[in-house]
Amino acid sequence: MFTGAKLVRINRATQELEPSLAESWTRSDDGLTYTLKLRPGVTFSDGEPFTSADVLFTFDALYDPKAGCELADAVRLDGKDLKVTAPDPLTVVVRFPVPFAPGVRILDNVPIQPKHKLEAALRAGTFSTAWDLKTPLAEIVGLGPFVPSEYVPGQRLIFTRNPHYFGKAPDGGPLPYLDRVTMEVVPEQDAQMLRLDAGQIDVLDSNVRPEDYAPLKRAADSGRIKLLDLGMSYDADSLWFNLKPGVYAKDARAAWLQRDELRHAISLAVDRKAFADTVFLGAGVPAYGPETPANAKWFSAQTPHAEYDPSRAKAMLASIGLMDRNGDGILEDAHGNQVRFTLLTQKGKTQLERGASVVRDDLKRIGVIVDVVAVDFKSLVERFLSGANYDAIYFSVARTDTDPAINPDFWFSSGSAHFWNIGQKTPATAWEKEIDDLMAQQVASTDEGRRKQLFDDVQRVFAEHEPVVYFAAPRVFVAMSSRVSNATPALLRPQLLWAADTLAVAAAR
Repeated sequence: MFTGAKLVRINRATQELEPSLAESWTRSDDGLTYTLKLRPGVTFSDGEPFTSADVLFTFDALYDPKAGCELADAVRLDGKDLKVTAPDPLTVVVRFPVPFAPGVRILDNVPIQPKHKLEAALRAGTFSTAWDLKTPLAEIVGLGPFVPSEYVPGQRLIFTRNPHYFGKAPDGGPLPYLDRVTMEVVPEQDAQMLRLDAGQIDVLDSNVRPEDYAPLKRAADSGRIKLLDLGMSYDADSLWFNLKPGVYAKDARAAWLQRDELRHAISLAVDRKAFADTVFLGAGVPAYGPETPANAKWFSAQTPHAEYDPSRAKAMLASIGLMDRNGDGILEDAHGNQVRFTLLTQKGKTQLERGASVVRDDLKRIGVIVDVVAVDFKSLVERFLSGANYDAIYFSVARTDTDPAINPDFWFSSGSAHFWNIGQKTPATAWEKEIDDLMAQQVASTDEGRRKQLFDDVQRVFAEHEPVVYFAAPRVFVAMSSRVSNATPALLRPQLLWAADTLAVAAAR
């Protein structure tokens, strides 16, 4: 975002692909080979020239298992590496192992690294620790608009203008406009809001919480801040159960806890309109699947979804043997055990805590007991990544791109973001295999109409089994100081800082 730059980048506001370090590219007739022409005259922040050798080095580091690059899987197709060559200093040729419809859009995942600074570390097997908290900031160089100049642990990180940045303003002048960006560490959202209102910070690092809208609206009406409504989010908060096979082998609930009918019943039992009004304080919209109408290109309005119907929810649970056998208002299984599960959510994330409470209360009305437990972010993530020690999770998961082909880690059963059962060697269910097959075709097709049809089918199969239950998506509001200009806000994070090079501020009076 600040220190890095990419061959191509996705404009977060428009979702269109734009040139960056590569000023143009062409595709071969078979759709497998892309030839990129690099922007001439580009240098790193220390003045060293950027060439195709840096691109080759970046991919070497990306795919080197000793380097430990977390981005590697995001730049593999069908489990295979891209083949990158460089016929000359300003040309890069990227060969895909299989057809890939989004093409060079995949390269938006790859920030280019300086070969002259990090090659020795890669050869020594120390790439992952070459730049750490002990590294002098002057040693960290990049191609982005800013470079780090000061770090105070737990307090702030300061970036200063990269004098060698290649970006140009519309009038041909130099970018970035700002001389410095200070990232303050303010972990409490309440404190962030107070500091914005007091003029001590200029931009929030995320979208506005529902409970903060009213005071910020008053501040906006008085001219102290700017408050922007970006519309419905691409992402709805999500609830999923642990569907890893065998995880409940010694649990009496194994007969019902992983059943489709349970998830369908939960979907039917929650009043989504009331949920949106309660959780997002009126600034939310009912949602029924992983795609919301905000992603107009890929959202399918034909996907079947369940409307609020508690009676039908109880009947569905009865169909798998869960009913109130003793008249106490609580459902029991065939052995007389209460229908009960634990729902984990993130502690301190107010909309998640409210959402989990609404789910708990709505399910109690149909006789299902939900024990809500809020845990810290790190513990929550460790639970679902391990695939053990949890029943269900209610969490906020943000996508990185609107094209489904760029999110294979969620859709494919082998993916690292296939939360309900991560990293399957082979599909655990027939329906997951069906989605795998549909997505394999969707990713490879160059016919946009065919891709849409295939993804509509993916959404249909997903809805038929509901491995993740969605209730509502928030409207996204962003706030900034009234002195900030040239912002191009986007629905995807970081909403205001993705184009930091064009941000400007008025001088203090």
